Amino acid sequence: MPASRSQILIFTTIVLLALLALSGVRPFDRTTWVLEVAPVVIALPVLWATYHRYPLTSLLYFFIFLHALVLMLGGAYSYARVPLGFYIADLLDLSRNPYDKIGHFFQGFAPALVAREILVRGQYVRGRKMLAFVVLSIILAISALYELIEWAAALILGQGADEFLGTQGDPWDTQSDMFLALIGGITALLVFSRLHDRQIARLVGAEPGDGAQPRPRS
Repeated sequence: MPASRSQILIFTTIVLLALLALSGVRPFDRTTWVLEVAPVVIALPVLWATYHRYPLTSLLYFFIFLHALVLMLGGAYSYARVPLGFYIADLLDLSRNPYDKIGHFFQGFAPALVAREILVRGQYVRGRKMLAFVVLSIILAISALYELIEWAAALILGQGADEFLGTQGDPWDTQSDMFLALIGGITALLVFSRLHDRQIARLVGAEPGDGAQPRPRS
């Protein structure tokens, strides 16, 4: 990997760790903060441990970083109390803070690119339509798993899970969360597939094409 790219990722990691620490100084609810930032705490060492053996595209690193920011902000304030969500609610005349929907949109957006990159580079799926179908199926599976985790947290923590769930009295919160994740995945595929293919091609030494499959090595 180019030294400049590694330096940027090191700097980004330092920024992320600083923001993670800041988000945990005085969170609205400590249990909620731990649950919300857990994916960041798990993913960060995994990304660095696999960096030399399996580096990701710059596009994917960028959206993983954005997703981490969304999670940490939601953890610090709790999703129902994020100031940005109140601003959006006032702007659009909404009856509830919509920040948790932003979180679930990113829950589909960033993982869609993760799944797509793994599938393309491993040549596990042939054809763009089948690739999109498999990616979106993975996104819905991830979203459903997260909803099951929320359900388990509600059973274990009781009232203490209210801030983590962030349902705000919406009886259809689970269904709308999964729908937003699906929309996030579709958006990622529609907007960034071509750029993603080019970056994968440069990363693995392939010519851009259908799925940006790597050339066989001699």
